[in-house]
Amino acid sequence: MCKSLTVVFALFISHVYASTQDIEWHADKLVKEKMCTMCHSKDKVGDQVGKWKEGPHAKAFESLKTDKAKEVAAKMGIDDPTTAGQCLKCHSTAYGFTETVQTKMVDVEDGVTCQTCHGPGKDYIRVHSKDAEKAHKELGLIKPNAQNTCLKCHNENNPTHTEDFDFDKAWEKIQHNLKK
Repeated sequence: MCKSLTVVFALFISHVYASTQDIEWHADKLVKEKMCTMCHSKDKVGDQVGKWKEGPHAKAFESLKTDKAKEVAAKMGIDDPTTAGQCLKCHSTAYGFTETVQTKMVDVEDGVTCQTCHGPGKDYIRVHSKDAEKAHKELGLIKPNAQNTCLKCHNENNPTHTEDFDFDKAWEKIQHNLKK
């Protein structure tokens, strides 16, 4: 009995750790976004692309053109937020959380796309619809949560960050689950 409880506890801890650890993100493993949209814009699976287009991440690059973004950038000594790495590291998948372009596979102007949160798709793109568990555990498909995705940008280093950022409320606005 004790041995069984130990095994169950170890599995639980490994699951918790795996779901909160910092996921390695490799720009050289990005695929063209059309690889995602081919399937995930269909109603029968839940039209995740449509939901994304309605949300703030699809408009992340465009938001840098607003007067508010220009005002924030000016306070930081930035002339143009649409060309500044300090802004684009979180407003464009092409920057891969860095201050320089990491890939040409994704257009800078596309904003925050699927692979920013779900991980670069090269290894899992062809497998994830057939074996989602393998894609998650072995091939880099990320199940987003606050620790492994959101807080990379929604944190105290973000000049528009507020202490009241609530992952659960934010998730309600952007969630785009698969239909089963």
